[in-house]
Amino acid sequence: MGRDLLGDDVPPDEVNIIKEGHFGWPYCYDNKVPDKETNPNNSKFDCNKTILPTLKLQAHSAPLGLAFYNGDLLVSYHGSWNRSIPTGYKVVRFVNNKQEDFITGWLLDGKALGRPADIIVDKNTNIYISDDKTGVVYRVVKR
Repeated sequence: MGRDLLGDDVPPDEVNIIKEGHFGWPYCYDNKVPDKETNPNNSKFDCNKTILPTLKLQAHSAPLGLAFYNGDLLVSYHGSWNRSIPTGYKVVRFVNNKQEDFITGWLLDGKALGRPADIIVDKNTNIYISDDKTGVVYRVVKR
């Protein structure tokens, strides 16, 4: 997750493939952008040395859970708390690095009905999604 209080669309949340190196936090974000509060004028850390995000996500979506399902990446978006127009509150799927909605409905008319937190795919490819607003776990059934 990117940090808060920089605006509705900044900084983007990220998915990174972990490898040796520096991903920027807390000094840089996005495409090697210095954070003006923690790294004024790129003075504390050279943001040119950071590893770029594998995927950029809508800022403040709060991606908490990640799981692979049939070769696609599923990500639970817990949802924003500090955006003028709420975002997140859904599970998305990345197919060939392109995002598409997988499960929606936790946000209705700007009101959060639920907040998906984590995703687990079991050995039988059943998908389970926890919701820490309602305190339930959903089982996704293939039809």
